[in-house]
Amino acid sequence: MAKPLSMDLRERVLGCIEGGVSGRQAAARFGVSPASVSRWRTREREQGDALPKAQGGDRKSHRIDAHQATIMALLEASPDITIEELRHSLSKTRPILRLWHDPPLLRASQDHAQKKTAHAAEQDRPDVLKGREAWRERQDKLDRDRLVFIDETWASTNMA
Repeated sequence: MAKPLSMDLRERVLGCIEGGVSGRQAAARFGVSPASVSRWRTREREQGDALPKAQGGDRKSHRIDAHQATIMALLEASPDITIEELRHSLSKTRPILRLWHDPPLLRASQDHAQKKTAHAAEQDRPDVLKGREAWRERQDKLDRDRLVFIDETWASTNMA
């Protein structure tokens, strides 16, 4: 991460502006962007100096932690919910809150290393179970000489 520009440079630019030079002219003279000069002037007006803000660190967790009760309620209602599903549910009620990654709140609240199983839940439905059993019973009656094996080794399923 780039370091903030020195206080010496900031003070010289702001001193130049106090001497009557425009912000853009001072930016061009000292080789900095006009946007930086504008930010430094705003910071000097607001806090008395142009000290740089702290860099790095976690800036988003506090927004997520503020909605901890809502997130935990969603997790309790559906323990195997994915981050994408959780994000979608939260966007309905809280459009400002976005989960871009796996936040520490979720990592600490739940052990979800393996959320989804390879077993499709619809396999347990009575109608699907009945159909699968009927198919198995009909397998023995198939004429093996008429079966055709289709090798799909090189078939692309990207667009399927």
